[in-house]
Amino acid sequence: MREIWKKAYKRLLKIRGHPREIALGFALGIFVGMSPSIGFQMVIAVFFAALLKWNKVSAALGVWISNPLTAPVIYSVTYLVGAKLIGISKIEELSDDPTAIGAMLSKTPEILWAMIIGGIILGLPLSVGAYYFCYSSVQKYQEGIRQKLADQKKKLARQKEKLVKRRDERKKRKRKRKK
Repeated sequence: MREIWKKAYKRLLKIRGHPREIALGFALGIFVGMSPSIGFQMVIAVFFAALLKWNKVSAALGVWISNPLTAPVIYSVTYLVGAKLIGISKIEELSDDPTAIGAMLSKTPEILWAMIIGGIILGLPLSVGAYYFCYSSVQKYQEGIRQKLADQKKKLARQKEKLVKRRDERKKRKRKRKK
């Protein structure tokens, strides 16, 4: 699992574009990933990223905050936070009784609203933190690349200088021999 996160982080750093647009897309993806829109999260995030002219790839990566391993925790916590805010006190338990399932299905809108509100409450600070984390990481990575390119350019310029100097010295020696 650690390797997967590491690979995703490296992929995020290597996205082309301005750090601000990449970070905004990633934050949007994190925010959408906290919503109970399982199955549509990536479509929603990429749509809004395209609409806002933010990075679509980073938005898609951010959505993966809710994956098969983290979804049970995320949706439990978003439900609990949302339920507390809208005043749902009793959590229905599933049983084999068909009427219990019917009772639970009748509460679906209430459950969804609790998850939506909880997702917003938890998603906002997470997405703000994700924005700053992503922005600084991408900016640092891109600055490192720029620095490496500048160093290579200086090195090539020095090598070119040496070659030109050697060529000029050879020409001088040739002229002296001719005289």
